[in-house]
Amino acid sequence: MNRGRLACIVAGALLTPLVTSRGAAQEQSVVEQLAPILAVEDARDFQADVLRRGLVASDSLVRRTAVLAAGRIGDLQATPLILPLLADPDSTVRVAAAFALGLLRDSAAAGPLMDRLTGLPALDGTTAAEAVTALAKIGGRTVGEFFSGVISGKVTLSQDDRRPALAQVLTESWRLGADAPVTGLLPFMDDTNPATRLQAVYSLGRLQAPAAANRLMLALHDEDGYIRSIAARALGREYVDSAKVAASAAEELLVRAVDDANPQVRINALRALESYRDSAVSSRVIPLLNNSVLGVQVQAAEALGRLGGAEGARSLARVASGKGPLGLRRTALVALARIDTSEFARVAGAWRGSADWLERAAAAEGTAAAGPGPSPAFLADRDGRVIAAGLQAWADKVDGPDPALLAAARPLLAHRDAGVRSVAADAVARAADPADLPALVRMYNATGRDSFPDAALSALNAIMAIRGTGPAASGRVDREFLQNSARPANYLIRRWAEERWPEAAARWGPAYPITTGRSLQDYRDVVRRYLTVADSLAKPHVLIETAGKGTIEIELLGSDAPLTVDNFLRLVDRHFFDRNRWHRVVPNFVIQDGDPRGDGFGSPGGAIRDEINRNRYDAPMLGMALSGPDTGMSQWFINLSAQPHLDGTYTVFGKVVGSVATLSRITQGDVIRAIARK
Repeated sequence: MNRGRLACIVAGALLTPLVTSRGAAQEQSVVEQLAPILAVEDARDFQADVLRRGLVASDSLVRRTAVLAAGRIGDLQATPLILPLLADPDSTVRVAAAFALGLLRDSAAAGPLMDRLTGLPALDGTTAAEAVTALAKIGGRTVGEFFSGVISGKVTLSQDDRRPALAQVLTESWRLGADAPVTGLLPFMDDTNPATRLQAVYSLGRLQAPAAANRLMLALHDEDGYIRSIAARALGREYVDSAKVAASAAEELLVRAVDDANPQVRINALRALESYRDSAVSSRVIPLLNNSVLGVQVQAAEALGRLGGAEGARSLARVASGKGPLGLRRTALVALARIDTSEFARVAGAWRGSADWLERAAAAEGTAAAGPGPSPAFLADRDGRVIAAGLQAWADKVDGPDPALLAAARPLLAHRDAGVRSVAADAVARAADPADLPALVRMYNATGRDSFPDAALSALNAIMAIRGTGPAASGRVDREFLQNSARPANYLIRRWAEERWPEAAARWGPAYPITTGRSLQDYRDVVRRYLTVADSLAKPHVLIETAGKGTIEIELLGSDAPLTVDNFLRLVDRHFFDRNRWHRVVPNFVIQDGDPRGDGFGSPGGAIRDEINRNRYDAPMLGMALSGPDTGMSQWFINLSAQPHLDGTYTVFGKVVGSVATLSRITQGDVIRAIARK
């Protein structure tokens, strides 16, 4: 597994708060300055006076915290307040300022950032690299031209050592999309320095640049395993066809790569190979069902379900009927349903009668994949999680307002389970039928007792679909729903209205600022626990014990994400995570937990705000799972390989320390015995 070379080479070591020796009076002063900054950040309340005081404070910790808060709040009024801090005497504040400008993504900051990269006094290398990342997040043609100039040397950077900034240009160019300097990146794919090749291959692979296809095929022979894995993942059939490359040649290279010595390469090659839908290569994939790495086995089963073939079906049936890990057997069962419905029907009987809802849910997904018919049995299951799984798989299989799907979904709008209601409303939205409006309104009005907002948001999306069918429907929606609706307490619903339904937003009021439920004293306590203490106290450790698989030790990053860590530890101390299952495991990507339901919907209620920080997903890190900005609460994940595209989007609040061997042994459905403080 790559251990941070991509991010550390590019951006340099991350800067963590330096604890200085302060007297008691000075310590109290810092706490009093930091607490209101955390309060306005948590409330997403742009209070310029609070932020200005923090940005000019004598203590660099206060300035750094204030500049990050200004970026996280997201109000573009912060841009002119942050820009001067690019010249702060403290390097950690300068870096935080550049990072915060990237969070804001304000095009007005692009010019000043480019001026600082090329002007005097020169930025230090770490700040320069972070300024490049900020520019990539801002994007646009001007930034693309600037990156092209840096790559070609036509733009002269003022840094004595231009390598950190150039490396970041190579790595972050993928964010620019159509404005990326593809032509300039191509030669770096052949660089003698593996780190430089890695940066170029990553960006061009993410961009799916047609001009890079042949070089990406060559990169499958690179001496560096991580580079090979990136190249393998990029070479899916759609990309190869768009690049006008011989699909047979790319497919043969991927077939060879499934036997690569590196398991990351094997997994990514399988993931790309399945897009070719060629049953002739199934025989090369079947042996991997017995691979020593569980993730490879799972991905091989998934691939066989796309490749097809009688031999593949027999192998999948054997695995699904066997005694291996649930996550592997479940994948094999659903994959089997895609390619051999009769064999699936034979095997699935035992799964449908299982006492374990997860096994019945797998049978429901397989039934949907095989062709559910007009009234599949899973619709009557005693567990809503099984119904939701089957209905979602059914919706994924069919396009548009499928009559059978609609007939199944409409009665479920009144189901007791919020997950079922959410999936049902999403299906009903496809029809955009005014006749469904009364049921959707009743459904929405009943969501106040739900612990998660998915059903409410799905109902609103369906109501909006009806409203968009014409003036008559629009007027009816406004009369029968909007005029009688109360202001939602959940800010996520109000934010949905701000983004999609202006009339509802006008009636319901703004999403922000948020009523957090914390007092100023609460924020003082958080500051004392994580921001003004020694590093060893700001970074407590927890142990995650998975039944039969081992223990993972996590160092929590309280100084970087104090409110997130505080929330996580509160749940740990409540034993909230004990006996949960790993409900999402994607080979070579992430393992995910934190859902007491075990199907991805669950939450204890409420939400916390993102604390996006400079930590990278370069090594196995603990990140908050989201369904949109500021939607985190209890669900979290650990990345299984370097995932730079997650950087700056999902809050990093911990990192795996010690052995990472347990990570590769975990499959979907494994039980977490306990998570406890060390």
